[in-house]
Amino acid sequence: MTAQEKISLSIENHKHICVGLDTDIKKIPSYLHKCSDPIFEFNSAIIEATKEHAGAYKINLAFYERYGISGLESLMKTVEAIPNDILVIGDGKRNDIGNTAEQYAISLFDQFSFDCATVNPYMGEDSVMPFLKYEDKISFILALTSNPGAKDFEKLELKNGELLYQHVLKYVNKWNKNGNCGIVFGATQISELETSIGSLDTLYTLIPGVGAQGGDLDAVVRTFTGAQNNNFLINMSRNLIYADNSEDFALTASEVITGLNQQILAHFAG
Repeated sequence: MTAQEKISLSIENHKHICVGLDTDIKKIPSYLHKCSDPIFEFNSAIIEATKEHAGAYKINLAFYERYGISGLESLMKTVEAIPNDILVIGDGKRNDIGNTAEQYAISLFDQFSFDCATVNPYMGEDSVMPFLKYEDKISFILALTSNPGAKDFEKLELKNGELLYQHVLKYVNKWNKNGNCGIVFGATQISELETSIGSLDTLYTLIPGVGAQGGDLDAVVRTFTGAQNNNFLINMSRNLIYADNSEDFALTASEVITGLNQQILAHFAG
């Protein structure tokens, strides 16, 4: 299945929660530390408990790369454990000049078999094109992120009056000739999301920042449903995977994601 087919399947079934596997060994239940690969054991349990309810999984590469070879082995086993019909996002916000960006694209899409990647656009079109050459993959391009420092650059006003993130949105729409572009738009930037919702057009939107960072899930969903836009995934990491630190952590994660899906579905039902 292509990435587009996978995300369409999730959206059709009102599965809008992306499970963020930002797995920190310091935060997983202590009894798992006895396992030969604690991170994978934790991830495997979370995947098994949430796979019927998840719209996607997002693997934050930093949490695996920090352990070197063993971390990459945990990463690859985690990708293999995710059912083939569910979208898997490699979150590394990669990019560089064209020939280096090409190597990043090969790494993420060919070597690690991710369906999607998060991509930094700030070196321009030639640095993004190596990712977009993969027409059956989706590249989520940073527009407006959820961190406080987003104001330092992403909200700078240009000479024509546009803000930088709005300029990025315009370019991403132009690049989306093959329907393989998405954007990253932070949930903490709700007024900007409301202003920009008409510019998202057919772009897939990955929304971090709900939960621990303070974003409001209901406000995000209202914004999309009000615009009759269903092409969104809301990432949930810490508030989902670490909701319980006991041996029942996976069961609790299942209950949390079920509740989130019901919360989202209520907006469509209303």
